[in-house]
Parts: sequence; structure tokens; C-alpha cells
Amino acid sequence: MMDLLTPDKTHDESRQGEAMMLEQTAEKHNGRKLYIESYGCAMNFSDSEIVASILLDKGFETTKDYNNADVVFINTCSIRENAEQRVRNRLKEFTVAKVKNPGMIVGVLGCMAERLKAKFLEEEKLVDVVVGPDAYRDLPNLIDQVDDGQKAVNVLLSREETYADINPVRLNTNGINAFVSIMRGCDNMCSFCVVPFTRGRERSRDPQSIIKECTDLYNQGYREVTLLGQNVDSYKWKPEATEAAEISINDITGVNFAQLLEMVALINPDLRVRFSTSHPKDITDEVLHAIAKYENICNYIHLPVQSGNSRVLDLMNRTYDREWYMERVEAIRRIIPGCAISTDMIAGFCTETEEEHQETLSMMDFVQYDYAYMFMYSERPGTLAAKRYTDDIPETVKNRRLNEIVNKQRAHSHLRLQEQVGKVQRVLIEGFSKKSNLDYCGRSNNNAMVVFPVSESYKPGQYVNVFIDRCTTATLIGKVI
Repeated sequence: MMDLLTPDKTHDESRQGEAMMLEQTAEKHNGRKLYIESYGCAMNFSDSEIVASILLDKGFETTKDYNNADVVFINTCSIRENAEQRVRNRLKEFTVAKVKNPGMIVGVLGCMAERLKAKFLEEEKLVDVVVGPDAYRDLPNLIDQVDDGQKAVNVLLSREETYADINPVRLNTNGINAFVSIMRGCDNMCSFCVVPFTRGRERSRDPQSIIKECTDLYNQGYREVTLLGQNVDSYKWKPEATEAAEISINDITGVNFAQLLEMVALINPDLRVRFSTSHPKDITDEVLHAIAKYENICNYIHLPVQSGNSRVLDLMNRTYDREWYMERVEAIRRIIPGCAISTDMIAGFCTETEEEHQETLSMMDFVQYDYAYMFMYSERPGTLAAKRYTDDIPETVKNRRLNEIVNKQRAHSHLRLQEQVGKVQRVLIEGFSKKSNLDYCGRSNNNAMVVFPVSESYKPGQYVNVFIDRCTTATLIGKVI
């Protein structure tokens, strides 16, 4: 019988063997250049930082020029058809670069990889590696397969993967704002959306790892974190039985999104907290009260409506109706006065009538959104809408309806900015204005872009109070007081 006080020699040797293999892998890739380009939502950009972390641990270095790269990855989006077309066009450009550098490995990551899978390898022959969003840990092995002359693919979805133990490498960072992923996947089967099929089921990351990442970011000089999830309101973490003995946060039995918001806000009053995205069916008064309680939780909520008509919302499987959405907006206005609200809207969904389109416009008048992401409906293969409904709205009608939405939103955005003229905004300086190095720019608490003159008295990463003199249709302009 093995002495229980004697180290397990076999296990110890196995660990030493694994360590040697990791060292050999890192040595093999030392100095190889990695280039990553991201498209789509903030989650994709956050995922690219996870990928960079995994590969830098294996000896890679990042580069901003794909022509100098040994490995080129494009992190993709499948939400809109035009996004996929942009990716295909970009892959053709990488193929040209590959002619000059035959050893270059080109790979597709993310949602488009998950949706099209081996089609990239077999039919389009544009890439060497195809990797879904839950398989990034396998990238070093997949790259080795390509080095050995094979094509490589891993698009397996996971019920557990959250990458909680990986410290993301901040790419193209200003050292001030950072994305922090708090959950992955989506359980909402909206009929127009491919996300549940490309990112899998919802799973929440443990709060300790989130708090640690946000604390580390603050200690590194970052002053704003955006908590990310396909639907942050449904964040819900419960400790596994095996973890129960290790829980130190007041012996918690579970954490919901409102509680997580409070935990992050308490890291430091100078750490701003944002989040995206909220689902109207799930955003609770508890979350709204948490925002109202802490000054460093920004008064800004992205609340996608998609349509202002209840019948269309039902076809979209949004699980709320017009009245429910309006009640949630009223709750936001009541609990967080002055809170900015942005949204997503789809013009020309299947069978949408002119009267139903007018209800979307009237919803816009009711809310008067600060910002909006607006699209024509684009049928995505594999979605419930593609299977159940005919995409029967003519493109000319979709175009006209979208233009009406855009024009109305442009007016509302300008109106919201005009309301800030003559007021003082607390602004986190992010850097120089895009138009001039004589001006700084930064965002206010409610996410408005503010431009003001540069001074030696303050610098990026600091908060300043800015008196707003005037505004354009998209920007507040003022001076520090």
C-alpha cells in the first residue's frame, strides 16, 4: 500500500513531463509573430485578447503588420451578412500576402468559424485553421498540426469553458479602458440570431476571477472596465460542491448580476464600471438600484428593442412585448434619472407591415434613445427565422424604413446632447481627439464623447470636470473647470 505521506512519484513525474512539453512548445514558437484582427461585437475583441495570452505563453510575439506575421488570425462575426463578406474579402488579401510568405498560417476564429466550420478548409481553401470560440486553448496544438502539413479545425462547443484563469493580453490598448468577459454563450433563442448556435449555452464566470482581473487592471492604471456578456442580466454564478471549501467572499452561495456590479464598483471609486448587453426581459429593479447607488457605475444602459411592435417581437422570439419594454424604460427613468439608453433596431423583419414599422418609430419617440445600432434584416442560415419565415420585405422597402429610423435617431441623439449644453460633465480622459492633438477627448458618465482643449494640468487616465459650451450632432465640446 502507498504511504499516504509519501509524494505520488508517478503523478509528480507526469507533471514534470507536462512541464517539459510546455517548455518545448514555447521554445518551438519563440519569436514567431502573431497578428490578430477582430470584427463584430466587443466580445470578439475580448476573445482576441484571450487568444493572444494563450499564444504569448507559448513563445509568440504580436505584430501590427500582417505582412510580417507567421500566424494571422481573423476573429469573425456572423450577425450580419455584410460582416461575413468583409471577412471573406480580408481573407483574400491575406492569401496574397501568403504568396510572398509561403510559411504563413492563416486562421479563422470565432462565430463565423463555428457557423461555417470546415467549409473554409474544403470549399474556399482560404485558411489553414478554423477554431470556434470555445476551443482557443487548443490553438498551440492546431498550429503544430499545420506546421506538420495538415489543415486543422476545432469547433467543439463547451458547457463549462469561461477562460476564467487566463489573464488577457490587452491589444491596441490605451491603458485606460478594458473589456472584461463575465459570461459566455446565450440561452435566448431570438429567431434572427446565430449566437446560441455559434457560442453555445450560457455559463457564468466565477466572481473571484472577475474581481481579481478588474483589481489587477486598476492597479495597472486602467480606470474603466466594461463587463461583457451576450446577456449580462442573466449572469448567475453558483459554486460547485468541490469549490465550496475555497469560497472566501462571505461564504456566498451564489452571485447575480446586481451583486457582481456592486462587487466590482467597490474595488475603487475611481474605477468606472460599464456593462453590455442587457436584455429587456431580464433587467431587474435590483440592477437599476445598484447603478443608482454607486457613482462609479455609469448611468448608461444598452437595451436592445429590435422592434416596437408586439407581433413582430413575438416572431423574433424576444419574450417581451411593447408594453413590457416601455415599463422597463419608465423604471430606468424613475430609478436612475438622466440615465442614457441606447438600443438595437432591425428594419424590415419578416412580414413586418407599414403600421408595425410606424410602431418602431413611435417607440423611438417614446424613449428618445441617446444612441442606436440600426440594421436592415439579414437572414442568417440556420436561425429559427430562416427555417420558419419567408424574408418577404423588398430590399427597397427595408432601405427606406432603415433610413427613416436612422434619420429619427440622428435627431434624437442630437437632442440628447443639446440637453447637456450648459452643464458640467465628469470626463475620463482617453487621449487626443481624432481631429486635433490640441484637444483631448473622453467619455462622460452617460457615454457621450466630450472634446476639450489640452492642458499640462491633466493627462489621459485622469478625471476632469468639463463645462459643456456647445455640441455637434455627435460630440459635446467644452472646457475644463
